[in-house]
Amino acid sequence: MTAYILFQRDATNNQQALDRYSERADSTFAGHDVQVLVDYGTHEVLEGPPIEGVVVLRFPDASAAKDWYLSEQYQEAVQDRFQGATYRAVLVDGADAGVRTAWSTLH
Repeated sequence: MTAYILFQRDATNNQQALDRYSERADSTFAGHDVQVLVDYGTHEVLEGPPIEGVVVLRFPDASAAKDWYLSEQYQEAVQDRFQGATYRAVLVDGADAGVRTAWSTLH
């Protein structure tokens, strides 16, 4: 089942560290089946406190997502993200084609 990692940036603490992370992050995708679906595009918060941005990554399944996230390359790069900003990162399974979701039963 397709899986997604959603990154929500709440607040920047250290722009230099965040810049270092940005320079390194894309190279961590090499060798991983990942598609960037959202990369800090225009957003509108409909509920909750303001955020600075969102990134959504798509993987073939949760195992592939964890393989990338826990990879040595990403774990080295992510240290700059931890210093640079406050984020939330969430791994979520997708509703693949043919799967009826609770949301679809309401509409």
